[in-house]
Amino acid sequence: MTRSPLDTALAQFAAYRVGDVRAARILLDDDMTFTSPQDDHLDKAGFLQSCFPTATGFLRQEITTAVELGPGEVLLRYTAQRPDSPPFSNVEIITVVDGRITEIRVYFGGVEH
Repeated sequence: MTRSPLDTALAQFAAYRVGDVRAARILLDDDMTFTSPQDDHLDKAGFLQSCFPTATGFLRQEITTAVELGPGEVLLRYTAQRPDSPPFSNVEIITVVDGRITEIRVYFGGVEH
C-alpha cells in the first residue's frame, strides 16, 4: 500500500521530530534536495547530516496546516520555539514522487503573535 503524498510528508516530519534517520532514509529519494534561506539545494546526505539533527533544539514544533496543493505537492505550516526565543512559524513545500520525497523547500516565517 502506497502512502499519499500528504501521509509521506507527515511521516517524514514525524521522523525528523524524533531523530529517526532510518525512517527518513526510506522516505527520502536518493536524489532529493533540501533548500531553505540557510541551505541551498543540499542533497540527501547533506540534509541528513546538517539539518535533520536540529529537531532536538526545539522546545516545541507543531504542524498547524497540512494540505496537498496539487498532485505530489504538500504544504506544511508549523509553529516552533527554541529555548530563549519567541515562537515562530515556517512553511515547507514538499514534493513527493512515487511515495518518496524528492524536494523540500523551507520558507522561514516571523514571530507568532
